[in-house]
Amino acid sequence: MLGDSTGELVADLYTGYNKVTEPGRRNRAGCLAHARRKIFDAKENSDALPALELIRDIYVVEHDAATLGIVGTEAHLALRRERSRPLFARLLLWARATRRRHSTKSLMSKAAGYLLRGRKPLSRFLHVAALPPDNNRSEAALRRVALGRKNYLFVGNEDAGKNVAGLYSLVASCELNGINPTAYLTDVMAKLSVESDIDELLPDRWRPSPDG
Repeated sequence: MLGDSTGELVADLYTGYNKVTEPGRRNRAGCLAHARRKIFDAKENSDALPALELIRDIYVVEHDAATLGIVGTEAHLALRRERSRPLFARLLLWARATRRRHSTKSLMSKAAGYLLRGRKPLSRFLHVAALPPDNNRSEAALRRVALGRKNYLFVGNEDAGKNVAGLYSLVASCELNGINPTAYLTDVMAKLSVESDIDELLPDRWRPSPDG
């Protein structure tokens, strides 16, 4: 699906993504929410609190950027370099110290190890303004698929499954662009027979018919 595309791919550290993030193809950006989740799972240990606070402060920077209306701009990147980069450096120091203090099989050690193993992709957002610090938006869009997984056992056949997956992608894209999915699909279905440039019918470019 990704073909010869280049750019940034935001994902967790699952090794299944290694093939599409080989050097020279796409840069891998990590998900800070996944790292936080592992620390949160060990929250009963007091050592987890400093890390959770540091991650919270990184997200405060993102909130401030949104409030200022500078998300994805050079000003956003400058703000990250000024405030988020020192916070992330302190987070790595915490991980190194924590891993030394805890058993390798403990939740704390595993959480710290995740941060250290993924420090390069996890810090990618500090270098690219357009990147979010996590892939929460993608996971939220996929949640309905996970919730309905048992129903899809009866989707019919492989082609039908691909069609359903395509429709889910379109609906999720409509929601991200503030478009009513029903209105979009109704309009686009009527245009498919005459529109030659299919890319112009994608949710982020679509314009409703004047009489719609």
